[in-house]
Amino acid sequence: MAQLWGGRFTKETDKLVYDFNASISFDKRFYEQDIRGSIAHVTMLAKQGILTGEEKEQIIKGLESIRTDVENGTLKITEEYEDIHSFVEASLIDRIGEAGKKLHTGRSRNDQVALDMKLYTRDEILELDGLLKEMLEVLLKLMKDNLETYMPGFTHLQKAQPITLAHHMGAYFEMFKRDRSRMKDIYKRMNLCPLGSGALAGTTYPLDREYTAELLGFDGPTLNSIDSVSDRDYLIELLSAMSTVMMHLSRFSEEVIIWNSNEYRFVEIDDAYSTGSSIMPQKKNPDIAELVRGKTGRVYGALTALLTTMKGIPLAYNKDMQEDKEFVFDAIDTTKGCLALFTGMLKTMKFNQVRMEESAKHGFTNATDAADYLVNHGVPFRDAHGIVGQLVLYCIDKGIALDDMSLEEFKAVSPVFEEDIYDAISMKTCVEMRNTIGAPGRAAMEQVIQEEEKYLAAE
Repeated sequence: MAQLWGGRFTKETDKLVYDFNASISFDKRFYEQDIRGSIAHVTMLAKQGILTGEEKEQIIKGLESIRTDVENGTLKITEEYEDIHSFVEASLIDRIGEAGKKLHTGRSRNDQVALDMKLYTRDEILELDGLLKEMLEVLLKLMKDNLETYMPGFTHLQKAQPITLAHHMGAYFEMFKRDRSRMKDIYKRMNLCPLGSGALAGTTYPLDREYTAELLGFDGPTLNSIDSVSDRDYLIELLSAMSTVMMHLSRFSEEVIIWNSNEYRFVEIDDAYSTGSSIMPQKKNPDIAELVRGKTGRVYGALTALLTTMKGIPLAYNKDMQEDKEFVFDAIDTTKGCLALFTGMLKTMKFNQVRMEESAKHGFTNATDAADYLVNHGVPFRDAHGIVGQLVLYCIDKGIALDDMSLEEFKAVSPVFEEDIYDAISMKTCVEMRNTIGAPGRAAMEQVIQEEEKYLAAE
């Protein structure tokens, strides 16, 4: 277990200490970013005259061959190396000899790992953004297809007022749209290159940090070498943003689980996204929705863990910071997996439109509109509220909806009611009369859909 840093030491590290210290088991996943960063670094070193053109070509050719061999499986990343940086450098020296030993010129593992983590995180943010966009596309289609799918809107899990499924899905569209904007904000804020910061105090080599940053697609170099190697707040931001994504998915999952129940029967989940019971043949369980809801706590845990890890670390780099990777890797994998599966489940889900409208009617979601009818006919609102309360009690006692009452029954409670009450409290009227921007009326929803289409097209 000879380390690349072993010159200062007179005996090998204890095996248990070595294993405890090593990160190869998890940081091997960013071998591509490590090689990409090294290629940019040696390109800059040659430009600055620190390496010869021949040395640069040798090193780049060697690094590219390592990447190719890892990708096709002919070169295995094994745990005899302490970390991915050691693996790449040792493999390079084995392949090209003395020139490979110059790879690390003007660089520390501290700024190297800071770069790798930023490159990896940047790549993953783009993938997360793509998955969020797919979710939004599915939601937008559901909105377009369900402008007249009437359903109850809820407060306190009680049926409150009638809305449409398009309007309900539109609420989640806004949530996931904000999630995308958070990802873009993080990408922009983190997009400065730490390479060239050294261990913490830069280097005496005449590096061109602006050039390296440009090669790697950054907006520029970081402006403080201490901060560069000890900054992990962009990961905390990402974990926070992913926790919010998962919170939105969990809320949505909770509704799918409720809607899938025998009591609601609003949705039927496709067989590909549900399971049966080992003992009860009638069951169709919403396992994906339940797992998404459950895995939300896993991402929250990663955020709390990294906040706790970072809270007491003095400047600059400390080994505690190695703990960032497993938390972040697991949270990214979890969030991506949940987004992909939930989107697939939503895309294939069938909505019971008749059942949803019946539920809205029998939940007295049109009671407010009955009160508004009375107000529009000169009855003070407080009196109208009391009259409709009596109507609801009457219907509960009879086991009927407001729509099922005869005109005589209406008039028995208040003589103000006339034949036009039926139109006033129909689900269609209750929804269509609400046409301020953001409301569920068809005209308002069509305006919003046009805006959302422009938003997705602009992306």
